[in-house]
Amino acid sequence: MMCPKIGMLTLAALLSAGLEITASEARRPNVIVILTDDQGSVDAGCYGADDLVTPGIDRLAERGLRFTQFYAAAPVCSPSRAGLLTGRYPVRAGVPGNVSSQPGQPGMPTEQTTIAEVFGRAGYRTAHIGKWHLGTSTTTTPNAQGFEHSFGHLGGCIDNWSHFFYWNGPNRHDLWRNGDEVQAAGQFFPDLMLQEAKRFIHANREEPFLLYFALNSPHYPYQGSARWLERLAELPHPRNLYAAFLATLDECLGGLVDVVDQVGLSEETIIVFQSDHGHSTEVRAHSGGGSAGPFRGAKFSLFEGGIRVPAIVSWPGHLPAGEVRDQIGHACDWLPTVAELCDVSLEGLDLDGHSLVPVLKDAQAKTPHDVLIWHGGGQRPQWAVRAGRWKLIGNPQDPTRSEKLGEEDRLFLVDLVADLSETTNRATEHPDIVRELQARHETWWKSARR
Repeated sequence: MMCPKIGMLTLAALLSAGLEITASEARRPNVIVILTDDQGSVDAGCYGADDLVTPGIDRLAERGLRFTQFYAAAPVCSPSRAGLLTGRYPVRAGVPGNVSSQPGQPGMPTEQTTIAEVFGRAGYRTAHIGKWHLGTSTTTTPNAQGFEHSFGHLGGCIDNWSHFFYWNGPNRHDLWRNGDEVQAAGQFFPDLMLQEAKRFIHANREEPFLLYFALNSPHYPYQGSARWLERLAELPHPRNLYAAFLATLDECLGGLVDVVDQVGLSEETIIVFQSDHGHSTEVRAHSGGGSAGPFRGAKFSLFEGGIRVPAIVSWPGHLPAGEVRDQIGHACDWLPTVAELCDVSLEGLDLDGHSLVPVLKDAQAKTPHDVLIWHGGGQRPQWAVRAGRWKLIGNPQDPTRSEKLGEEDRLFLVDLVADLSETTNRATEHPDIVRELQARHETWWKSARR
């Protein structure tokens, strides 16, 4: 008997082939969105890192499509997540910068429509497992933003063993399941995430589900397993600590994919993978460990190293496998992309993202983005515009260099084709391009504030 778990996009092909199948037997594919935290732009074997151990990430690339020009919605945690979950630029999603991790604090406005709400209305079971960092008040927690089930921490980072907020005093516990505090001291948080995901997948294997699996690694504190710390000990410090934590993360990710395969859902499950932004150089991260490869910058920066991230999408039997896409993609694109693949309506939504389905199907398809825009928070926010080969950064920051950029670099223009590492400011050489991109940003900014 034909398996009932067949994606909607395959239904038409089956009918045209003369196979008998009723609409009641067809089922939309599942969606799993895996988001890592502070993972460097090139930090996976499939992205060329030869000192890291990432078979789980690499397996996703072998089974799917790997992007080489994929961008986070922001160079810091909260706005990056807001962009991914809403399909809207962070400023328009109401999250221009990081939200507070203090108890009872608001975050992403409740009027924003999340991917969980979109898919929930289409009959999907929805779950958030892992990091949230989009509000701790009762109206801005995952359960209030469309996720039927939620397990994880609400703040920006935790100690993976005690599950206390990892920052500064006063220390406080931050592990929750659907609003109830969970005590699991001594149990490794990625392991708890995987256990929770297993239960959710097994419980919903007969109906479509959306799982947002937001890892808090390799974000500090670097707490790799003893096995990986020993195996990778000879790498230079702090790369060794980062690499061990990334390898530990990769085992968790691989375990999640194994669960999908074991329950027979591999060809019925779309898996999206992305880092939320570039690697951290903060003192809590031992001032580094991650790598942006040829790119300049890191977390907090709108240079490429802060926003160009590893990104993969896999759907065995439906999308090409083992291929690379060099077209530009953006975190806001995932919502419209998976909605199209799952035949889920986006009616009434005002999105900044575009469906990448044409690009997924055809390596020669045109990128859906003529222009991309970033805009941060604060009194003197960073902003950037990319149009084709040109990228203009306003008020740029580079945490990877000790010297600060001067006033002459307040507008920093780069030609990404000729200068991938963004070493030279071409603003004085091309004032016409500066004016054009600056005007694009100003026009967008006026409309975004309405």
